[in-house]
Amino acid sequence: MATALMDGELGALVKVTAAMWAAMSYARLAASLLRPGAPRLTALLPVVALLCAVPFAFSTTTFRGTSGFFLTWLGSFKLLLLAAGSGPLDPSLRLHHFVCSASLPVKLRQPAAAKEKIQQAAPARGPARILLCGAVIPAIIYAYQFKSSMNRYQLLALYTAHVYFSLDLLLATVQTVIHDLLGMEMEPQVDRPYLASSLREFWGRRWNLMVPSILRPSVFRPVRARLGNAAGVMATFLVSGLMHELIFYYIMWSPPSGEVTAFFLLHGACAAAEGWWASHAAWWRPPLAAAVPLTLAFVAGTGFWLFFPAMVKGGLDEMVLQECQGMVALMEQAGRRIAGATDLVSSTM
Repeated sequence: MATALMDGELGALVKVTAAMWAAMSYARLAASLLRPGAPRLTALLPVVALLCAVPFAFSTTTFRGTSGFFLTWLGSFKLLLLAAGSGPLDPSLRLHHFVCSASLPVKLRQPAAAKEKIQQAAPARGPARILLCGAVIPAIIYAYQFKSSMNRYQLLALYTAHVYFSLDLLLATVQTVIHDLLGMEMEPQVDRPYLASSLREFWGRRWNLMVPSILRPSVFRPVRARLGNAAGVMATFLVSGLMHELIFYYIMWSPPSGEVTAFFLLHGACAAAEGWWASHAAWWRPPLAAAVPLTLAFVAGTGFWLFFPAMVKGGLDEMVLQECQGMVALMEQAGRRIAGATDLVSSTM
């Protein structure tokens, strides 16, 4: 059963890859022929619709969640920015660079000076990170078997670690593949979120930096220009919450509960309040030694209250455990076949 499932996922991946090349080639051609505005947007909307449908092609949570994040969220927003004549996509890019930039969180390799600056700002990624995550994640999945005997704080730590290391593994793998093969760089991922001293720093400069880099030009700046900074912050967090709800739907096939959106709206309101305080009462700020643990405690506490329950109610931990058990069974089956083939070769020599 596990073999058939993986064969089906690999077949779906091949079809989705071919569809992305065709769709993004069309998007690049349309953008080169049409000026930014309504005509270009109309031409690109069918591609956006396709990106929203891609996760339905897969059966496992890993492929559905990854395609939902990379394509439905980031890819669609990049195309909408392209329709407005901004964002990271440009029809003058070579075809393979355009397709990869639209479908993955990557960009063209920058000049040496800028590249060195980025490397100083973010921790290194590569094979070492993949090995570390590959060692930690199986231990986390194994620990899920004992969740009934864990208290709420232990579960919170387990879910938080799972999200962090899974995201790090996924992005580090993509970076390793595309770095030398395509001459492209991974967009910044995370920058030591455990050092964040405020919610604005955590969400804007520390955690999952690909999301603020796409929401800042597509949501925050347009809304701020019309309604002010606080409205821009709230709109950005609202959109982030809705997109998280959509990705959770792709992964778990369960209707949104609204808890994830409430989580991001709460953080948006608090981040907006932080901004107001910083501009009106800059005479006092909590010391760094207190601000960091308070920020992390707020993120963890509200996450356990609103964010992670949506995952548990949808049975995501059980789905991941079953898929990992299927993968282990598949690897064991492959190992037995290799051992059998080796014995057969040895007996004929």
